This record gives sequence, structure tokens and C-alpha cells, in this order.
Amino acid sequence: MDTPKLNDNPGIEKSSEAANTDTDTEQLQPKPIESSPAAKPLDTEGEPANDIANDPAVEEPDSAGNDEVVPDSEAVWMAVGDIMMHMPQLPSSYDVKTKKYNFNPFFTQVKPLLEQGDWTLGNLETPIAGKSLGYSGFPRFNSPVELASALKYAGFNVITNANNHAMDRGAQGIDLTLKHLLEQGFTVKGTARSRAEADHLTLVEHKGIRMGLLAYTYGTNGIPLPKDKPYAVSLIDEEAMVRDIGRLHEAGADFITIALHFGIEYQTAPNDEQKALARKLIAAGADIIAGSHPHVLQPYETIETTEPDGSVRRGLIIYSMGNFISNQRGDTKDYGVIYKVMIHKNNTTHRTTIGEIQTIPTWVYRSGNKEAYKYAVVPLAQTIKNRSLKGLASADYSLLSRQLELVNKRLNSMAVHEAIAK
Repeated sequence: MDTPKLNDNPGIEKSSEAANTDTDTEQLQPKPIESSPAAKPLDTEGEPANDIANDPAVEEPDSAGNDEVVPDSEAVWMAVGDIMMHMPQLPSSYDVKTKKYNFNPFFTQVKPLLEQGDWTLGNLETPIAGKSLGYSGFPRFNSPVELASALKYAGFNVITNANNHAMDRGAQGIDLTLKHLLEQGFTVKGTARSRAEADHLTLVEHKGIRMGLLAYTYGTNGIPLPKDKPYAVSLIDEEAMVRDIGRLHEAGADFITIALHFGIEYQTAPNDEQKALARKLIAAGADIIAGSHPHVLQPYETIETTEPDGSVRRGLIIYSMGNFISNQRGDTKDYGVIYKVMIHKNNTTHRTTIGEIQTIPTWVYRSGNKEAYKYAVVPLAQTIKNRSLKGLASADYSLLSRQLELVNKRLNSMAVHEAIAK
């Protein structure tokens, strides 16, 4: 079905008025596990996963011939890290004849991958307020509106923007960014123009599976939230986050994704605060933590937690997905990852579980000269295998091979982890 927009399709996305009574949510402690299956880095990209949900549904009677077996549902969750727009990324994308930008080439090589997702999420770390507020890069970003259409072209359908750059152009920047994203049909979470929009419960359904979505950031680089709009950016507040998780479950979410902007920039491993918060949120009922902010890749881990009925639930914590697109170079800042996760729903028990986890490392290929650099996000393993970038020499491919080995090792370094102390 079509992806619902904010405050649209009330049959799918229920407003806060429909769930205005918060209930206490018991915070469960994660259950220690000895090991978790490692993600499978893809040697080749672009091969679509088996789409069980698209197979013809065959209904078979049970042994008594009285009831029908309801087919299970399966859908694909995908996500990437920071989508940034530094000033060097603009010149080569400008068409002097049309006086417009075209950023589609940034994403052409990963588009076939991103289009495999039912939910395909990206963390937008720049306002898209347009020319009226002036284009700028670090430290206070603002990008052309054409970036929104390029993200749609790439295959994204969910954008989160609760991050430290959300307030870079103030409340007006938030208003214009949301306007331009919603015009492209995105589901957006993390900033709001009104209290109702901030409190709105976001549920996005694909193939009969409802994903509840939340997004929060540690801060806004010291830029204060507007006094009349303290809800403009969703900030990390553990008690409020646990309440939000409970509200989404009450509203019918089958699984919950939390986009979490946290951690320390350029650190390649999560710190204790990251681990503690992420694990508490999984124990409280979240299923996937999609982390961002460090601008470099950090590991992922899976956690098992025991539910009130005694069943065991598996949660996925991604601490940082690195930079998906930016002008940052060196020290692995030009590497990112596409996560591809199978979501399975048993339509008899109504239990939704996380299945196979795949990591697809990416690299930002920058070519040309500094007056007009050209950029392309490329799937790293496939690029190395096919030697598809003609501007690179054999030594360059050897370096990329070593970097691929490094990032894969880092991504999977917590896949088998020590038991969690209670």
C-alpha cells in the first residue's frame, strides 16, 4: 500500500487523541545470550531477497478441515546513515539552463538496492529549506529543495530528521523542510510544526505488517528550541521514549523502529551510554534501534529480552550507520552501510520477529576537481568485484578491498558479545 504521510490516512496512522491515556510500561531487563548470528556482508549487491509475501497465498485446511491456515507475512526493512550536503557537493549538480539542481546521480548505483525495501529509511542531517534561507554547509546547513526529489528517486520512503542539525535554520527551516519532504510523499519523523504533529503516532504498514516509528536526538548543537515550540525537535528523554513505545504498541504496531541520534563523533565503537540507552529501549518494547551521528560506522548487536508472557524477543541495535552521502573524507568517514533486515509476521500467533540481517557497505566515490567534484554512493563489494569505477587504478581497488575487510570486521565485532550483566 502507499506510504502514509504525516497526519494522513487515519486508518493507518492514529492521532495522539486516539491514544491520549498513557499506561505504565514495565521496563524489562535484556536476557543474556551467548551469541547472535552475524550479519551477512553481501559479496554481490542487487540480488533481491526472496519475497515470501508476494508468493501466491495457499490456504490449506487443518487436519480437522475446519480452519484455514493464514499465510505468514514477510517484508524488508532497510536503512542508511547520515545524508549530508556540504557546499562542495552543490556546483557539479547545478544546471545553468534550468537553474535547478539534480542530485539523482549521487544515488543511481545504489537505487536498485534501496528499492528492495518496503520501509527504506534515511537520516536527513540538513534542513531542505531552499534558496530563500540561503544555501550553506557546516556548521549550519541548508540545502536545495531538489535533494528531496533525489531521495525519492533513490528509493527512500521514510525520512527521520531528529538530529543536531535540525535547528540549523530555526523553526522556519523545520517548517519548510517538512513541507518539501511531505510534497514528495515521505513519512517523516523527528521534527514538528505543531504539538499535534509532534504527538502524532506514526504507523507505516507494508504487506500486512505495521511498523511504529520514533526518532530522537541528543541535542541541537546548542541552538535552543523555540520557546513557543518546545516540541519542534524530539529530544532524548528516556521516560517519554518508553511511554511513546507503549502508545505505539497500544495503537497496533507489530514492531517498532527508533531512529536515535547519539554517541560521539568519529568514535568507531559505541560508548557505555549508547549501549545502556539502546538496550533499555529494546527491553521496553522497541525492536530496532537505527543509530546515527558518529559519521563513521559502529557495530551492531542483537539482544534477547523476555516478554511478560515468557516468550523471548530478539531486538536489533545498530549503533551507527556512518555517512551515506557527504563530502567528509578519510578515517572511514566516506564509508557507510545499507542494512537489509527481514521482518516476519506469523499471522496465526500475530507475533512479529526479526529475521536475516544483511550489511551492504557503501563508499562515496568523489571524482573531478575541487571546483566541481562529482559524487556517487557505490556498493563497495560489487564495485570492487566488477572494477566498475574507471577512474581508479589497481592500487585504488586494493585499498578499497582492505577497507571493505576493515568495515566488515567492525560492523560484526559485537555480533557475538558477552553476557549482559543484570
